[in-house]
Amino acid sequence: MKRLVKPKKKFARPASARKIAEEPKSILITGGAGFVGSNVLRYLWKRYPRSQFHVLDALTYAGDLRNIPDEIHSDPRFHFWYGDVRNAKLVEAIVAQCDIVIHFAAETHVARSIHDDINFFSTDVIGTQVVTSAVLQHKGSVKRFIHTSTSEVYGTARTETMDEMHPLEPQSPYAAAKTGADRLVYSYITTHAIPAVIIRPFNLYGPNQHLEKLIPRFITSALLGESMTIHGSGESRRDFTYVEDLARAIELIIEAPGEKVNGEVFNIANSRATSVLEIADMILKIRPVKTKKKAVFTEYTLNIGDRPGQVFKHIGNTDKIRSVLGWKPRVSFEEGIKKTIAWYEGFIIEAKSSRVRLRRRVQSAG
Repeated sequence: MKRLVKPKKKFARPASARKIAEEPKSILITGGAGFVGSNVLRYLWKRYPRSQFHVLDALTYAGDLRNIPDEIHSDPRFHFWYGDVRNAKLVEAIVAQCDIVIHFAAETHVARSIHDDINFFSTDVIGTQVVTSAVLQHKGSVKRFIHTSTSEVYGTARTETMDEMHPLEPQSPYAAAKTGADRLVYSYITTHAIPAVIIRPFNLYGPNQHLEKLIPRFITSALLGESMTIHGSGESRRDFTYVEDLARAIELIIEAPGEKVNGEVFNIANSRATSVLEIADMILKIRPVKTKKKAVFTEYTLNIGDRPGQVFKHIGNTDKIRSVLGWKPRVSFEEGIKKTIAWYEGFIIEAKSSRVRLRRRVQSAG
């Protein structure tokens, strides 16, 4: 294997001193009813109290209108569009109304992509082409287009930490589809000079995340007193980023002057490696399984074979975004896990209360 030779890094000064003159007039968030999109919506909603917000979502299994608070739903500044990101006429009509476009809509689960790869490529690549084409059509009015890629495009790390120059070596159909979308946006940047920025988040977690993902699955298993399922040895190490830290990075990108961010790629990461076993242990220490016995780690985990497409080492280098935008993560992994556990505790309590209320209504009706 050839030794990687990296070019010298040249970063601009942080953009914190120079921001756009005013709030965005209107922001489009594709996939805004999903985990990441809804969290970014909540964050930006508070940060930009005069901006209009448009959410486009197909409400598939990962999208849920309940992820968007009632106070946002009922506000005249909010506009929800039910539809597919591959619907070119619909996407173009919404982009025409917006000066900021944030693209999250995608199929995102590695295991699902192995058995349903056509849908992943259609949504992630063709959907991104539709959004990017609409941005090009309205290049004169769109000030910033933020495309959400993923750290999965890098594959397993060749170096201790992965910066934006790391080779793209996707190891699953999902990662390959996201790589295609990533490079598609880049091609529009180089060919048409659209005002686009590509972000590559590392393993996001936090409130509203679908239960198929690692951290919410472990948390809900612990809260319900069930076994945790661990793929393989559990020694694979990932870099986990709290979703609110991503939202802060997006705010900085929106407000940065174009000459600092347009055409750039930014990693968004915690720059700390944590193994699957360490996550399970941490969750059980914070919320031990409810039993009279002492919470012994090995008693509450179930080991199965390695997952296909597994990435075994995955740590992000964030020197670039720190230098250019002054961004760094504020939420430590331990603090983020505690916040996420607290949210899922409330979620489970509310779900149980809803079932009780429904049962009482049925009984009274009968």
